[in-house]
Amino acid sequence: MNYEFFMRAALAESSAAAASGELADGAVAVLDEALVAHGRAQVRATGDPTAHAVICALREAARRLGRGSLSGLTVFSVVEPCTMCVGALLASDADGIVFALGDPTEGAAGSAVQLADGERLSRRLRVVSGILQEAAGEVRPDLRDVRGSAARGFARAR
Repeated sequence: MNYEFFMRAALAESSAAAASGELADGAVAVLDEALVAHGRAQVRATGDPTAHAVICALREAARRLGRGSLSGLTVFSVVEPCTMCVGALLASDADGIVFALGDPTEGAAGSAVQLADGERLSRRLRVVSGILQEAAGEVRPDLRDVRGSAARGFARAR
């Protein structure tokens, strides 16, 4: 899978979110090497506290694919997903999450807490971090110096 290509698409969503006055967070959903959905933070625009980029991408993917089970799907997110978003990824049967920047206070794929690959969970996500980290740091300077979960034993693609 071309991680950099899909992360660039997530970065474009992040920039669009920032341009519209939202938190600069974007995501895309990929199935069988094809981009099937886009998502960006929409909390301010919608007044919906669950309208995070990852959840927006999952909602669009489910609608476009016409199914609630998103088995085979990988989500690319500029920022490590929070607990709510990791829960949604697990509940949707997504296969994995790829992110650029870890989030030491909210990240639920290994930086702050580990929900993506918990031993006691019935489902687990494949986690890849650090993709286009420098470019993502330009979009999210608040997380620029934060390293992804790779230091905690997760895969890091080069």
